[in-house]
Amino acid sequence: MTSWVGRTAVEIAAAVREKQVTPREVVAEHLARIERLDGRIGAFRTVRAAAALAEADEVAARADLAELPLAGVPVAVKDNLAVRGESTRVGSAATPDTPAEADHVTVARLRAAGAVVVGLTNVPELCVFGTTEGVHGTARNPWDTSRTAGGSSGGSAAAVAAGMTPIALGNDGMGSLRIPAANCGLVTIKPGHGVVPAGIGDGDWFGMSENGPLATTVADARLMLAVLADAEALPALDPGALRIAVSLRSPLAGVTVAKPYAGAAQEAAGVLIRAGHQVRRAEPPYPLSLGVTSLTHWTAGTAVDAGSLDPRLLTRRTRVHAAIGRRFLNKVRTGSAREELRQRLEPFFAEYDVLLTPALARRSPEAAPWHERGWLRNVLANTNYSPLTPPWNLTGWPAMAVPFGTLPSGAPTSVQLVGRPGTEAQLLRLAQQLEELRPWRRTAPLD
Repeated sequence: MTSWVGRTAVEIAAAVREKQVTPREVVAEHLARIERLDGRIGAFRTVRAAAALAEADEVAARADLAELPLAGVPVAVKDNLAVRGESTRVGSAATPDTPAEADHVTVARLRAAGAVVVGLTNVPELCVFGTTEGVHGTARNPWDTSRTAGGSSGGSAAAVAAGMTPIALGNDGMGSLRIPAANCGLVTIKPGHGVVPAGIGDGDWFGMSENGPLATTVADARLMLAVLADAEALPALDPGALRIAVSLRSPLAGVTVAKPYAGAAQEAAGVLIRAGHQVRRAEPPYPLSLGVTSLTHWTAGTAVDAGSLDPRLLTRRTRVHAAIGRRFLNKVRTGSAREELRQRLEPFFAEYDVLLTPALARRSPEAAPWHERGWLRNVLANTNYSPLTPPWNLTGWPAMAVPFGTLPSGAPTSVQLVGRPGTEAQLLRLAQQLEELRPWRRTAPLD
């Protein structure tokens, strides 16, 4: 019997459209894998087994089955986006356990395209940190279960890397797609502002948060982005040789990049040179104030999201984070620091089409009860391993994480691709070249 676990979303949807397999068969296989593996991984806060099978049958009965781009594809959804009939807990004991009356617009678009939501995935409380653990569970990296999957889309990334779903929906406010994707060997793209509907929390972290795909191939990420996006926001760009800048240093003063991650970016640069691109070392003009700007926006976003919740039910690290952020709300709301950063970086991106960097500075922290540890310890752990993602939320420009290379342990490393507004298609094409020239193992060896 053909197994559909481990197949790409593109393959599954094609087979369902051609009636080689039913949506129920595909979903049932993935539910069985979740039941078998998730006790070790902790990807899901809740699994919708009965509901997903019923919804798979509804997909099979649709008159437009032959046209559905995600026909019968199981998808996991990050637990800060509403799924009809399920509560949205956002990793916290302070949020109400009340079923949502309607799907978030991105979930609705996935379902309209034929996808089946099999469950909601674990996140850190209020999606604040780059490790995923809390009162609803701990998401571990399927490649190394002693390590966190990352955050805040950690459960979604773990689900895909473990083969429990071929794709997952997450979002990114300071790196929350790219960090877990880089940890777990996945492809993701944080689209530029306005490409995909946001509607995340109470204000999208001042417009910095974007919804996006987690996948094991560039083709799956492209397909899912096309379903999620407003079509006119994804212009086609002329292919050809690109001007690529390579930067190996951290944007944040005092944070260093470990050799395996710097080496991955250097090696990826060599691959792209041989592919015909113009590649050279060049450092973006990051301001020394970038660390302060990142911290003020990061904490202020949490202050807004925590504003309506009972602080007694929040963990101490979240309360401290929100309390600090309240001091910066008025300053952050002006948007002046973000505009100054964009203006500072625009000349660099007039000279170069794409920036290539390591995706992370070092391997992810241990899978541990970080929610029980102090605020400063959490901030330092996050900053030291993931300093390279926040600038592109502050600017609102598109950025990808693409698997490239491995750590000595065998876990994956990753590179980051960054482009100007409107260059999502260009970044995806470049990522596809890396995939073709240096293929990666798509899921962790758990069996």
